[in-house]
Amino acid sequence: MKYIILIPIYNDRESLKILIENINEVIKNLNSEISIVVVNDASSEQIIDTYPNIENIKSIEIINMKENRGHARCIASGLKYIYEKKEFDYVIPMDGDGEDRPEEIKNFVELSSQNQDTSIVGERVKRSEGLIFKTCYLFHKFLTYSFTGNSIKFGNFSCLSKLTIKKMLNEKATWNSFSGSLKKTEINLLSIPSVRGKRYTGPSKMSFFNLLKHSLSIISVFRKTVLIRSALFIIFYILLIKNNASIITSVPLLMLLIMIYSISALALRENIDEFDKSLENINDIEKIK
Repeated sequence: MKYIILIPIYNDRESLKILIENINEVIKNLNSEISIVVVNDASSEQIIDTYPNIENIKSIEIINMKENRGHARCIASGLKYIYEKKEFDYVIPMDGDGEDRPEEIKNFVELSSQNQDTSIVGERVKRSEGLIFKTCYLFHKFLTYSFTGNSIKFGNFSCLSKLTIKKMLNEKATWNSFSGSLKKTEINLLSIPSVRGKRYTGPSKMSFFNLLKHSLSIISVFRKTVLIRSALFIIFYILLIKNNASIITSVPLLMLLIMIYSISALALRENIDEFDKSLENINDIEKIK
């Protein structure tokens, strides 16, 4: 079976080098062909390095993009490139900073070999961040479930079949939210437990604002459900406070309206025409191996 590991990257040269060498080590006993495609999202610094220990990896390509378009669109462009240009059975998207642990790749390979054409997600069971971030992440999960009714316990780290990728390439939400689109397009997902690792180098790029934007992007994929749930809440809440209406009791309604506006604004990022033309943003492709 042929697997391609898809790594979106932005200014994480040292982490990328460590990750590639760790991947090379953990796949050495796997009876599968493993290649790597790195999508460089127009980094402001050089990310190419020397990789002395890559003997177990079939090939490594670095796709350099002309313009920075963000993490989700970086992954979407990578999926489109691989689907149209490469031969593969599965694609494994993973972050390039070490938080998606390469040790778990073998679990994806083993389960996918037993369940061919079925996609698998890494269901997060433990995180390595501090208490503040863990609290924010719980808020993110609560917010997503409250608005959509979907419990999304996975991120980018997954193992996608060719059929799943075909579905995602025809779904405009993929251009805005990877996990939201995957949850929408693929009902029958298997999962493996995934322990979130620590970054190899530098501080995390996921601030509270970025996490909130991430949550709202996922929620925007299910905006019809959001509108129905919001309308029901508004009706129920108005009936509840009608005899005690005040500025204070109006705050939840105001916050909900702000959320709906934000979700609607993020939904405008779903652009199938931009997605279809995303490979035009490729500047060049460097073959490391």
